[in-house]
Amino acid sequence: MSRPNTSVTARILRVNHGGEHGAIRIYRAQIAMARLRCPDLLPFLMDTLGHEERHLAAFRSMMPARAAKPCRAMWIWSVGGALLGGLTGLMGREAVLACTEAVEATVHRHLDDQLRYLDPRDADLAALVRDIQNEEVGHMQWARDHRRGAGQGVVHAVVAMATEGLIWLSTRGDSVRLARELRA
Repeated sequence: MSRPNTSVTARILRVNHGGEHGAIRIYRAQIAMARLRCPDLLPFLMDTLGHEERHLAAFRSMMPARAAKPCRAMWIWSVGGALLGGLTGLMGREAVLACTEAVEATVHRHLDDQLRYLDPRDADLAALVRDIQNEEVGHMQWARDHRRGAGQGVVHAVVAMATEGLIWLSTRGDSVRLARELRA
């Protein structure tokens, strides 16, 4: 790998690692609230939390070989994830599912961009991203399939914007630049 490719790959790993850290905080907070507000979601939330913990470890294990370090804004992912999870958990079942759907839809789009970059450059990382993306799509689809009512459009929009904002902050805008370059 040339130096620029290593640098982009390191940034991809950094934001993905940070995102998984944030997702873990979302699901932990939602699990705490779901015990009171929507206990029927606990099996899904606990299973999904397990996936996110595995994803975090997988991205972390790939970092040393690619000269990547964890995001310096991990505290933002922690606070942001806990707030999103706690607030949507307090709002109840439909908000929890809208949150999952919004986060996973936003992440899916970014992973698509990353795969376009990684496929010709880093087959091992591309394979990991693709496997994780498949699980994330499963989370999104489960949330869509189990929503009972309409609404929650505002929750979906706010969560999607917050997720985009955290991704932008973690990459210092690289996520937007990379997406533009790949689409050009």
